[in-house]
This record gives sequence, C-alpha cells and structure tokens, in this order.
Amino acid sequence: QVQLVESGGGLVQAGGSLRLSCVASGRTFTYYNMGWFRQAPGKEREFVATSRRSGGNTYYADSVKGRFTISRDNAKNAVYLQMNSLKPEDTAVYYCSASRVLAGVSDPRSYDYWGQGTQVTVSS
Repeated sequence: QVQLVESGGGLVQAGGSLRLSCVASGRTFTYYNMGWFRQAPGKEREFVATSRRSGGNTYYADSVKGRFTISRDNAKNAVYLQMNSLKPEDTAVYYCSASRVLAGVSDPRSYDYWGQGTQVTVSS
C-alpha cells in the first residue's frame, strides 16, 4: 500500500501561481511513477502531468504545457506540481497518483494509488 497526501491548494487570481505537494508513504517511493490529475465539477478526471521513477522523463497535457512543471524529490518521497500563469479553467480538485507499471501515461486506470485531492480555485 501507498498513502498519498496532497497539500498546497487554494484560491488564486488568474495569472498567479501555486505549488502543490504530494508526500508518499508506505512503499519505496522510487518504485513508482508519479502523476497529477484533476477533476472539475461535472467533468471526468483528466491527466495533468507525470514523472517517471527517476524523474528524468516527464509528460504533460497540452493544456498545461509550458505553464506547469512536475518534479520529484526521491529523498523526501515527494512530488510537486508548480503551476504558473493559472487560468480560471484550471479550477479543479487536483489528485496525486502513483503507478508501478505505467501502461498509459494519461490513463487514470494505469495508476494504482490516489490521494484525497486538494482544491485549486482560480478567479478571473
């Protein structure tokens, strides 16, 4: 089992920045590819970004490319999502996720563990 706890969400004006954090416990962190997803009210959960185990390979949704950066600190069992130039359409609950065997980078079914989510609200 892996437990994931997100933090760092909040209310920010359009154009602002937030940094989300996710701390993992329970199993060796370096076994897992780590991802961020988000879900807005009435919408399906959508892929945001993923970092491979080593942190060397990262992937982004087109909607956040160039604005968001995923990073991980294996020594701290943590993954981060730096979000810049935020837009109202970024408003959602953001979820941290972990995948042992990443069959599909953007497919939620590829991820084995999920955090409880943190709310991000971007006002216009």
